[in-house]
Amino acid sequence: MTHNFLVAPDFAPERFASWHMLNTALQKRSGVQLHLLTPASAAEHAAILSEGLAEVVYANPFDATHMVRTLGYIPFARPKLRYDEMVIACSTGSQAQSVEDLRPGCRIALTDNKDIRLIGLRLLEPADIGEADVEWVLVDSYQAAARMAIKGEVDAAFFLADAFASLSRMTRSQIRPLVESAIHDISHVLLAHPGIGTSLPAISSALLQLHADEAGRSVLEALGMSEGFEPFSQEDAEFMIDLMDTLLD
Repeated sequence: MTHNFLVAPDFAPERFASWHMLNTALQKRSGVQLHLLTPASAAEHAAILSEGLAEVVYANPFDATHMVRTLGYIPFARPKLRYDEMVIACSTGSQAQSVEDLRPGCRIALTDNKDIRLIGLRLLEPADIGEADVEWVLVDSYQAAARMAIKGEVDAAFFLADAFASLSRMTRSQIRPLVESAIHDISHVLLAHPGIGTSLPAISSALLQLHADEAGRSVLEALGMSEGFEPFSQEDAEFMIDLMDTLLD
């Protein structure tokens, strides 16, 4: 039997081949057949989930909240020391030097990534800017958000910190970070559908042991997750979900 392995569509484009490498490594090491799904958009990702077509999911924390509490998905791992921090940045030509320099009515570019938007709103609080005070400009990628900021088409842009770091040197030379979060408790996680059955222990073991040999470490390096993965329990998930709820309040 083949299980679908769904990956949230917010990784850097250059990591695309690396996810296929991970999928291949997990199949070989676990003896479980996995079919990798890499949707191009948040809408496509949501459609796959709504149709119940994913048995293993690398989920962002916002989706994980719904999947664990409502759909009964089982948390089992997350990247070690890889947290979902985010950056608010503007053009180097902007007069803004800090987030407090942004004003109500500002235009902000962002991808359809609800957890990044949620954290970003908390980072805007020192500027007395709420969700209704922003003209949101939805874009398909972090690269597109960067281009809009550079051209002055928006006052700022929201980035997943890892995505910001992966932008080209030329791009980063033209945008300036205004603030970066430092929460350290929110991350993408690996979840399994409750109907996955006996395949989960084998998949989990293979994933958690990748760091133990050179071939596995090469896969992790390619993913940008050199520390590997660590166990993530139901209790851990509930703690993270409670934190997400706090950010929503």
